Order: sequence, then C-alpha cells, then structure tokens
Amino acid sequence: MRTTSLVALSTILLLAACTQVTAPTLEVSGSSSSSSVVVSSQALSSAMSQSFAMQRITSSVANSSVASVSSKAAQTSSSNVPVGWNTDLTAEQINVLRDGGTEIPFTSPLLNEHRKGTFFSADCNEPVFRSEQKFDSGTGWPSFWAPITPDAVVEVTDNSLGMTRTEIRSKCGGHLGHVFNDGPQPTGLRYCMNGVALKFVPDAGQ
Repeated sequence: MRTTSLVALSTILLLAACTQVTAPTLEVSGSSSSSSVVVSSQALSSAMSQSFAMQRITSSVANSSVASVSSKAAQTSSSNVPVGWNTDLTAEQINVLRDGGTEIPFTSPLLNEHRKGTFFSADCNEPVFRSEQKFDSGTGWPSFWAPITPDAVVEVTDNSLGMTRTEIRSKCGGHLGHVFNDGPQPTGLRYCMNGVALKFVPDAGQ
C-alpha cells in the first residue's frame, strides 16, 4: 500500500517537472488498492518552482516508479499494439506510446545524441523531428523547438491531472509527449518528448 502511494506521487511529480501549469488539489488512487495520495496545490507548486537540477528524482522513488511501470508493462505483448504499429516494441515503449506513460527523466540515450539525422516515431516510423530542431532544455527529456513539418505530429488537449496541457501524438496515435511555450526562438516552443517514443536515424556519413 505504501509503495502504491509512493509510485502515484512520483508519477505526478515527473509530469509536473515537464509542465508550466500549476495544478489544483489532486487525488490519485493506486491502481491495485483503495489507498490514495493527496497532493495540495501549494505543495505541487513548490515542487514545480524548483530549478531543473532539483527535478531529478531520488533513486528510491525512481526505482519504485520503474518497478511499477515494468510490472504493468510486463503484462502487455506485441500482440496488443494497435493495427499498423511496429510489432517489435518493448514493454517500456508500449507503456509510453499506447498507455500514455512517462519515462524517468535523464534516462534517454537521445539526450546525448548530437549527430545530424532524423527522429522517427517508434510506433510506425513516421518522421517527426530533425536534429537541427533539438536543443538542451535541461528537463531530462529530449526537447525540440519544432517538428520536422507542421503536420508531422498531432496536437490533442490533455486535461489529465487537473491541468490543461497540449499532448503531442504521432500520426499513428502514439503518445510522444507534450508541447509548452517556454522554448527558444524561432518558435518559442518546447516539444518535451519521451525518448523511448522516438527512433533516431543518422544522416549518411554521420
């Protein structure tokens, strides 16, 4: 029961770390028990106002979150992916792309990918971003100031967790991340993406 509440709290803080919006009082119930954890708007606002460096989750909380995600994702298989999606997706990719999960920040190898190339959606290999549009946001998730073309991704209003955000999905419907208006020029946007939802293909000669 204590582990369920800890995982629920860590999930809220992970999502808050990649948003600008202050959430009202939230109540999140554990998926496998009747217990719940309540986070006040004051406490959540305080957590969200910390510097990006303080957004790193402690190892104990991160381990609990990973264990929860692994347990849930282990129950899925490639036969459960939507029609038209790649059938070789990992359990973690399914959890993010299909179920709208969020990867632990600062864990994606794409954070350190600096070669020229194209980022594709992992669900159905659609090109979504170029390396020239990538920048270091300091948030722990791969970030871009624009998609490869205006219609490369789909925007959906996300009202989960008591806050309004703009979700970014692939053309095939897979959850990629969210977009915020605190990015660099020339767009002023920050496409905060889950690394596991993307595949990087370097340009020839890279």
